[in-house]
Amino acid sequence: MASPAASPPPPAARASRVHAAADETLTGEAVALDVQPLGFFLRAVSCLIDMAAGVALLVIGSLTLTALVGSGTIPDSTLRIGAIVLIVAVMVVVPTTVETLSRGRSLGRLAVGGRIVRVDGGAAGFRQAFIRALVGVLELWFTLGGIAAIVGMFTPRAQRLGDLLAGTACERTRTRPLPPAAPGIPPGLEGWAAVADVSRLPDRLAARMAQFVRGAEALEPAARARVAAGLAEAVRPYVSPLPDVDAETLVRAAASVRRDREYRALLLENERAASLTDHA
Repeated sequence: MASPAASPPPPAARASRVHAAADETLTGEAVALDVQPLGFFLRAVSCLIDMAAGVALLVIGSLTLTALVGSGTIPDSTLRIGAIVLIVAVMVVVPTTVETLSRGRSLGRLAVGGRIVRVDGGAAGFRQAFIRALVGVLELWFTLGGIAAIVGMFTPRAQRLGDLLAGTACERTRTRPLPPAAPGIPPGLEGWAAVADVSRLPDRLAARMAQFVRGAEALEPAARARVAAGLAEAVRPYVSPLPDVDAETLVRAAASVRRDREYRALLLENERAASLTDHA
């Protein structure tokens, strides 16, 4: 005798799995990663902006120091000490202070929409900022970013050497806009929608489905049926379990489930980012 089919998990259990996934990885349905990494190019732009600001501080500090020595305010013997203090302040003290007080931000990261966080998703503190700044003297200033670029190209989250030693990564703070509204689940498919797996749907196919759902009413009946049949044929290998419905209903149901889960994932991502800021 065949064993009875397992009943779908209760809503509470499903919800807990959603939160667990949000703490671990990014699925095809855009479930939030613990750290949404900023790409290599944006990290490079951020670094260039920060280094340009540092060079500006060095120039201003050097001119000020020279003027003080020239005016006799400070003796010539302290010029070398003052230069060393200025370099340490610009390369280590200022980045550490700014990153600690701004909770992982800097001028460059504000420009590109990033923030330094721990790899477990928590807020980075003074220790992480100090390690990053100290290692940055070598990998950013002494090599003009060469070591940081090489290491960043071969790490999954575009982490530089300072990130690897401090256990940090750069998080994307500008989330995607919420997906456009989609019609609700077709009547009678609410139970199926609760257990349906649409995570393997390719993005391009999902975009075609959403476009069809939004514009189906404007199509001629024959064209509408033809497009729906073609989409349903493409959708079936990526949906499990398959509901016993017509082609257009399948497309509408799969599009609605995907859109709803993307919407919930983005809300979770925004809530996690807000919680990180509040408790940092």
